[in-house]
Amino acid sequence: MAEVLPLVAIELGSHSVRAMAAKKLGPNRLQVLGYEQSQKHPCVEKGVVVQTTNAGYMIASVLKLLANRIQQPELPAAFVVLGGASMQVVPVHSKRDLARRHAISEDLLADMEEECKMKIERRNQGVAVLDLVPSYFVLDGTTQEDIPTEEQRAREIEAHYIAFVGKQDLEEKVVASFDRAAKSIEKTFTRPEALFSAFSFEDQEVLNEGCAILDMGAQTTTLSIYKGNKYLKNKVVPKGGYHITRLLEQQGISFPVAEQLKIQYGMASPDLVQKNISMKMPGSAEIGGVWQTDAKEVATLIRQELDEMIDPLMETLNECDSTISRLYLTGGASMLHGIEDYISSKTNIEVMYGSHAGLLEIQNDEQEEFCKPQYASLVGTLILGSDYRDANPGKLLPTPKIQRSDNLGNRLFELFTEQ
Repeated sequence: MAEVLPLVAIELGSHSVRAMAAKKLGPNRLQVLGYEQSQKHPCVEKGVVVQTTNAGYMIASVLKLLANRIQQPELPAAFVVLGGASMQVVPVHSKRDLARRHAISEDLLADMEEECKMKIERRNQGVAVLDLVPSYFVLDGTTQEDIPTEEQRAREIEAHYIAFVGKQDLEEKVVASFDRAAKSIEKTFTRPEALFSAFSFEDQEVLNEGCAILDMGAQTTTLSIYKGNKYLKNKVVPKGGYHITRLLEQQGISFPVAEQLKIQYGMASPDLVQKNISMKMPGSAEIGGVWQTDAKEVATLIRQELDEMIDPLMETLNECDSTISRLYLTGGASMLHGIEDYISSKTNIEVMYGSHAGLLEIQNDEQEEFCKPQYASLVGTLILGSDYRDANPGKLLPTPKIQRSDNLGNRLFELFTEQ
């Protein structure tokens, strides 16, 4: 009997490649086996790989480190989560008149899916459909959310989907990066899908009423709106926590000092500062000297950048507020002090942090770390990966297309990694 490989999820972020391994304990229940990240080479901008060679080396590196951590000889493949500023959600549908009542076969549904994909890609040059999620079906005028089975028959069928679309090279460059790492992609998922999987088990009633997820990343901030199991809207602003740090850096301090200032003392709004402490910090190498500031001045700068990030998304959210009962916060940038109060001041919708803790088996303090928002997309990807394996038992992994020069580079990389 073949050994069952651990579930492995990889996310290519703006400043790091992150990987998490887990094993399935039961339906929607995981135990995290290990986590690693690599920050050696910048290779991703706004969710799109810009340096496939660097990305390939980092993928190989992080999977090697993760394999060592969980005492696995090798991790040949991973589920991958895709995101980025170019990603949008688009409704699309296909309709067939079968002339007489026919059984609804898997081949027919697959053909209708392909038609929906081609509709979008032919009309929009340079755009690719990253995933299609079933929304609902209409059989002879009767609507149903479940995917039709071969036992059902109909003369007319409509298949409605939500398509996640992005720039064509978004997925192509991820595939090329894995080829350079001599690793396989078991399946790709989109970041909104992964976050939906991470949070949708927490409160089914809220999900049915309608909810939204505000995903605050390093270089992008994304609002996804759901009702039941349907995606209503998706909007991306190409700004995130990185841009807050850059604004602080522009005051005359180094980037590392600005990042530390944001994390330790930064507040989302000057109205939330309870004690206006004075601060001094060394100026950047180019400017020198000392930068003097106080907590309210720092919070004013942070709010300035936050308003540019959040206000366009709040306009979209408030347009739908009659159907939305809760807004979940997640992503690394959502850890900024006071962000929950800041967002609450801009909407009448209940705001709270999303939690994926209910999906994890926590056995020690180290595993408690993985309940934090920055790990939600990886945990959601592992859940999706587990479901994919259940639906495709025994499916073989695709073979990476390795160039000869990359073979040599990877052998040298493995040699230095081992040493």
